[in-house]
Amino acid sequence: MEKFNQKIIFSSAISIDGKIATVSGDSKLSSRKDLIRLHKLRSKVDCIIIGKNTVNKDDPLLTVRYSKGKNPIRIILDSSGTISKTSKILQTSDKIQTIIVVSKKIPKKNLQKLEKFPVEILTIGTKQVNVKLLLKILKEKKIKTILLEGGGTLAWEFIKNNLVDEFFITLTPFIIGGEKAISLVQGEGFRTVSKSPKFQLKRFYRLENDLVLNYSKL
Repeated sequence: MEKFNQKIIFSSAISIDGKIATVSGDSKLSSRKDLIRLHKLRSKVDCIIIGKNTVNKDDPLLTVRYSKGKNPIRIILDSSGTISKTSKILQTSDKIQTIIVVSKKIPKKNLQKLEKFPVEILTIGTKQVNVKLLLKILKEKKIKTILLEGGGTLAWEFIKNNLVDEFFITLTPFIIGGEKAISLVQGEGFRTVSKSPKFQLKRFYRLENDLVLNYSKL
């Protein structure tokens, strides 16, 4: 197994039935106390990575607002460069360091769109972003702690490659349901339980009506 010597933390709020968003894309699961927890975590990492789907659906800022601390570098995985020029990420890229990671399949017009903003553009992978190669490049940039805050597709890319070291999962008091509602981890999935990675429960604690579960790699 390749070693990257970086700590990769995955954080997400989920419903009781394991969903991170409804079928319509509503993902407002977090309570204010959980947002404070998340923003404290953001302030302690070097960068945050999310995928284009999260940008398109949530239009996040990915800054530290509910706690004191520095803003981490924002890294967006967007193979085809489809992120909207009106997104908060691009509109604030002159104030907060932002990296857009694309693949070689990005259309020229999308690349030209991104080049109009003060972002760093990394081309990694042929048809989609190669996350292992990305980690190598981030290591060269002295980025040691990485927070994944993203949707089910991003989660699967890192989990299937056994790259996640620690999980913070906030169990919220909602039932969402729906076959097409987004789960914590999407993708193809593991065919058997024996082949899926196993994590150790380090601690858990209550935040009013939420339950925060902290797992680490065995």
